[in-house]
Amino acid sequence: MAKVAIIGAGFAGHTAAMYLGDALGKNHEITMINKFEHFYYIPSWVWVGVGRMELDQTRFPLKKVYDKMNVNFVLGKATEVHPDEQYVIVENRDGGNGTTRVDYDYLLIATGPRLVFENTKGLGPDDGFTNSICTGPHAETSRDNYLAEVERMKKGETRKFVIGTGHPGATCQGAAFEYITNIHKDLLRRGVRDKAQLQWLSNEQAAGDFGVRGIHVKQGGKVVTSEDFIKAVFKEYDINWQVQTGVLEVNEKQIHWENFAGEYGDTDYDYSMLIPQFLGQPLNFLDKDGNDVSSKVVAPNGLVKVDAKYGRPHAEMAQDPDSWPAVYQNPNYANIFAAGIAFAPPGTISVPHTTPNGTSISAAPPRTGMVSGIIGRIVALNIVDLIKKGRMTHSERMTEMYAACIASMGDSLWDGSAAAIIVYPVVPDFRRYPNEQGRDMFVTHMEMGLAGAWMKRMVHTTFMHKLQGRIGWKMIPE
Repeated sequence: MAKVAIIGAGFAGHTAAMYLGDALGKNHEITMINKFEHFYYIPSWVWVGVGRMELDQTRFPLKKVYDKMNVNFVLGKATEVHPDEQYVIVENRDGGNGTTRVDYDYLLIATGPRLVFENTKGLGPDDGFTNSICTGPHAETSRDNYLAEVERMKKGETRKFVIGTGHPGATCQGAAFEYITNIHKDLLRRGVRDKAQLQWLSNEQAAGDFGVRGIHVKQGGKVVTSEDFIKAVFKEYDINWQVQTGVLEVNEKQIHWENFAGEYGDTDYDYSMLIPQFLGQPLNFLDKDGNDVSSKVVAPNGLVKVDAKYGRPHAEMAQDPDSWPAVYQNPNYANIFAAGIAFAPPGTISVPHTTPNGTSISAAPPRTGMVSGIIGRIVALNIVDLIKKGRMTHSERMTEMYAACIASMGDSLWDGSAAAIIVYPVVPDFRRYPNEQGRDMFVTHMEMGLAGAWMKRMVHTTFMHKLQGRIGWKMIPE
């Protein structure tokens, strides 16, 4: 009987657990280790953050799903991995004391990101001055603080909202974009939009870059860029924008930043939601003698090394699609895999930039949502292969992967909107697509409208169905 352990029940880990439990759970031992008892559908937290959805509508208990899928559930925080002896130590969080040991033959690390607010002085809702929608409690706090600002505006005050990224190396610009456009729509609905100044502040190369080098599509015989698309939205919604900017520090009233040119400046605010830097979750990797072997498993940023080509200049990496991993397998421990944000990418997708002062302002590559789910499935199917056949038969690089994104710009099904974007491939492949974008211009697509708002709501409902392992779940793509 083979033993498979998974650390982290986000999109990647939970998807993998479902496929593994479905394929192996009756004859082998599948164990999920997660520090929370619920699965959280993070994409809908932009609605929680403006009071348009309750947090309970974005979550469900994990154990009920895993009992059905033949997966053991250990509620706790993984603290140590012993790759030579093949076990994980878990700090219990189910009301018991002490630790639990989980043995494995195969291990999938899918921990998601560590939110490194402390890498920007003054950032974050706990020890800083800014809001966040990166955790459920943070989204609820952001909602409460946002609604307090609404009350001030109802009394005639003018308030300034600054939304974007809070670190020169941050990612997840898409979530911040959804949040600022939902704020716009919600303020209109509440009748106080004229009392608000909205400001976009981002480390992107250009508006609409989103950390994926921007998006280009053919419409009416012309090439339209995501920069054109997003700037048109900002102009229509009266949102000011500033890109090519890395936030360095935040105080109670101002955001201090540096731009691509190496210039320093300040932006005043009354309410701010800034996405922090994402790094790997802290795990200790120890050999049988208790020595630290982390360097064999993770990069200095804490993300798990996989079958990528690391340490190459961006220009060289960008021209070689094989730089990106295919099976997400650690090169030193063949039975350890990583998925979602937990794997270390070989570099950025967008062109990196270093200022004259030596500051790197470079959007990190996004690996959330659909991408995480796809990678989780690929890893799960390969573990099934290894157990049943002794070899892997599945692979999918991000240079071969397509992603669909629906960015909400107001949740109303009557006057809401959303930007529907399809990107193929996620990481440009200039070898297969020798155009300036390195993408399939026939498949890659963008459009915006009310239909997108209906699709966004449908995706929420559909994925809450799928991820609970309900009837037909495997027919719904990741």
